[in-house]
Amino acid sequence: QVQLVESGGGLVQAGGSLRLSCAASGRTFSSYAMGWFRQAPGKEREFVAVISWSGGRTYYADSVKGRFTISRGNAKNTVYLQMNSLAADDTAVYYCAAYKVNVPAPTTPADYWGQGTQVTVSS
Repeated sequence: QVQLVESGGGLVQAGGSLRLSCAASGRTFSSYAMGWFRQAPGKEREFVAVISWSGGRTYYADSVKGRFTISRGNAKNTVYLQMNSLAADDTAVYYCAAYKVNVPAPTTPADYWGQGTQVTVSS
C-alpha cells in the first residue's frame, strides 16, 4: 500500500504563488508516476498535471499550462506543484495521486490518492 500526504495549501491573493508538496511512503515506490488533481466546490475532480517516475515527462491541463510546474524530488518519493499567477478559478482541494504505470495519460485512473489540501485564491 502507498500513502500520500499533501501539504502547502493555504490562502493566497490572486496573482500570487503557492508550492504544494506530496510525500509518498509505504511499499517500495518504484516506477510510479505521480500527479495532481483538483476539485472545486460543486465540480468534478479534474486532472492538473502528471510526471513520469524518472521526471523526464510531464503533462499539464490546458488551464494551468505556463503557470504550474510539476517536479519530483531527488529521492523520487516526493512530488511538488509550483503554482504561479494564481486566479480565483484555481480555488479547489488539490489531491496528490500515484500511478502504477510510468507515463499515464491525463485520463488514466490513479491507483492511490492523498487526502487533499485546500487552496483558496482571493480576488
